[in-house]
Amino acid sequence: MDIVYLHDLKVKCTIGVWEWERRIEQTVALDLDMGFDTGRAAASDSIADTLDYKAVAKRLVEYIGATQFQLVETLAEKVAGILLEEFRLKWVRVRVNKRGAIHGAGNVGVVIERGKKME
Repeated sequence: MDIVYLHDLKVKCTIGVWEWERRIEQTVALDLDMGFDTGRAAASDSIADTLDYKAVAKRLVEYIGATQFQLVETLAEKVAGILLEEFRLKWVRVRVNKRGAIHGAGNVGVVIERGKKME
């Protein structure tokens, strides 16, 4: 299986369990690894035959920005669902990074994989 990736997609959103977090916007960074057969696109050299990562980014930025989450786990699960259903992927790895969430740690978050990874 080929992987189309989109890493370090920064999105402003309301996320967190603490009251003060519910009153501000924070930036999360997403790393997306998306299982997709790129053979047809490589042969045709046409964007119509590939996974349009610009469309993926636009959809996720709009969704995440309009939604509120308490947990990064919930955000990751919702993102994976959108990718699998709307973009008809068989497998995804979603990494949500809530930078600065823990004093002294540069990166904090979760990584999930959903779907069936084909070899």
